[in-house]
Amino acid sequence: MMKILITGGTGFIGQALVPLLCTEHKVTVLTRSPNKAKAKLGEIPRLILNLDQLKSLDKFDVVINLAGEPIAEKPWTHKQKAKLCHSRWDVTAKLVELCQKSDQPPHTFISASAVGYYGRQKATPVDENSVPHNEFTHHLCQEWERLALLAQTERTRVCIMRIGVVLDSNGGALQRMITPFKLGLGGKIASGQQGMSWIHRRDVIRIIQYLMKTSSCNGVYNTTSPNPVSNKLLTKTLARSLHRPALFPLPRFVAEKLFGEMADILTEGQYVVPQRLLDEDFKFSYPTIDSAMAQIFPR
Repeated sequence: MMKILITGGTGFIGQALVPLLCTEHKVTVLTRSPNKAKAKLGEIPRLILNLDQLKSLDKFDVVINLAGEPIAEKPWTHKQKAKLCHSRWDVTAKLVELCQKSDQPPHTFISASAVGYYGRQKATPVDENSVPHNEFTHHLCQEWERLALLAQTERTRVCIMRIGVVLDSNGGALQRMITPFKLGLGGKIASGQQGMSWIHRRDVIRIIQYLMKTSSCNGVYNTTSPNPVSNKLLTKTLARSLHRPALFPLPRFVAEKLFGEMADILTEGQYVVPQRLLDEDFKFSYPTIDSAMAQIFPR
């Protein structure tokens, strides 16, 4: 049994991760809203309201840092951009500070990042060594990762997860996509050729467990399916799974009018490959978009 501290435990990934880890480990979740956390996670994990309640991380074997304001829920005003950045950077910096104050620091520090690190990449396949395009999402993720890596010492290994679009029922990206498709109004976005680097939520959880238990793991891991798809193929597969047409594309200029700069995450993309996980022979439960959609929308 390990003692695990999780930030962002009430988010889309955390809601699936926390109850599972609680069956084997002693889990503490950082939350600003205990009632919300109990409603989403049950009464199992220990809750803390603020990292200031901790003087060090001596009591923990593993830290899993998933905290961050949802990136696609609000337009990217100057104020919202600052919130997106500091909701990630400040928690990460505080965790590192506590780690550095520890006499017996956690042996594993797992910190989320995102495929937005790479910025727009057109159709070129992207792995962990690819050169990023300098834009807002890269700046956000680069600093997030830099801060997390400050926790790395001979006693603490740091694993960075560059997470793609997480798919599952009851939340996440699909929750926002499903409604227009159910109404028969769904379709590709812009050209539809932009890459969608997706992953099933169950595989995200399995990768976190793998990184926790595999002492040789450290550094950056693309946390995506080995088979990224175009936006056009994703929308066609979703429509087919819902037995609906995909006839109404969202033109680029409309997306830009509706969402401003945030439209970039819809109209641009990357074909990200989890090369390091593949090199370590990690087996994905849902390696293809068809297998993922078949699980999410069973007939």
